[in-house]
Amino acid sequence: MDRLDAMLGDAINGTFEVSDYDETELSRFESKFQQYISAKEVSEEKINREREAIKSLVSDISHQTKTPLANVLLYSQLLEERCNDEELKPYVQQIRMQAEKLQFLIRSLIRISRLESGMIEPKREEQLLAPLLEEAVGLATGKASEKNIVIWAEQPEEIKAFYDLHWTLEALGNILDNAIKYSPKESRITVSVQAFEMFVCITVKDEGPGISEEEQAQIFERFYRGKNAVSQEGSGIGLYLSRMILQKEKGYIRVSSNEEKGSSFHIYLLRA
Repeated sequence: MDRLDAMLGDAINGTFEVSDYDETELSRFESKFQQYISAKEVSEEKINREREAIKSLVSDISHQTKTPLANVLLYSQLLEERCNDEELKPYVQQIRMQAEKLQFLIRSLIRISRLESGMIEPKREEQLLAPLLEEAVGLATGKASEKNIVIWAEQPEEIKAFYDLHWTLEALGNILDNAIKYSPKESRITVSVQAFEMFVCITVKDEGPGISEEEQAQIFERFYRGKNAVSQEGSGIGLYLSRMILQKEKGYIRVSSNEEKGSSFHIYLLRA
C-alpha cells in the first residue's frame, strides 16, 4: 500500500518511473501503470494538436468570410437603394436579408467554436449588475419599440456578481431578443433580480406563447427550434450560446414556462 501510494503521488506530480522489474505482482502492476501513463500523455498531445488545428481553422474561416460577406451586404444595400423596379425590389431585399442572416450565423458559430475550443475564456470580475442590465435593456429597446413592447427592468444598485461584462451581455441579449421575438405586440417584458446565498438570479419574463414541458429540456441544444419558432426568423443557436457562456462563468440558466402563459428565463451568476 505504501508503494501504491507513492506511485500515485509520483504520477500526479509527473515524476513516475518504473523501478527495477521483477516477477512480483506489484512490479507487473507498476509496468502496466507506466503504460497507462504513457498512453494518457499521447492522448493529451493528440487532443492539444486537434485543439490547435480547430483554432487555426476558426481563425481562417473568420478571416476568409469577413470581406466577401461585407461586400455582399454592401452591394445588396446599394442595389436596394437604386432599384426603381418595384417587381425586382423584393428580390433585392431578400438578398440583403439572407446575407445579414448568414453573417449573423457565421459570427455566432465562430463565437461558439472559440468558446468550445478554449480559444476564448470569459474573464470574470467582481462588479455591479446594474451596468449589465442597463446596457442589455438599452440595446433591446429599439427592437422592442417596433412592436410597442415595454421592457421594465429592476435596478439592483448594490448587488454584485462575478461575470464578464462583454460575454454576459451577449448571453442576456440573446434572451431578451427571444423574448421580444416571441412576445405579442403591446405586451410587457420584465427583468428582475434576486440575490441568493451563492448566486444572483436575473429573470427575464415575457408574455409570449410559452414553451411546452417536453421542449424545455431541448431548447438549449444547438440548432433546436421549438414548434412556436417555425414562423419566426432564427437559427436556433442563441440559447445554446447563452448556456455555454454562463457555464464558462460557473453559472447556469434554466427556464420555467406554461403554454399560453409566457416564459421566464433565469440566469444564475456567482455572487461576490
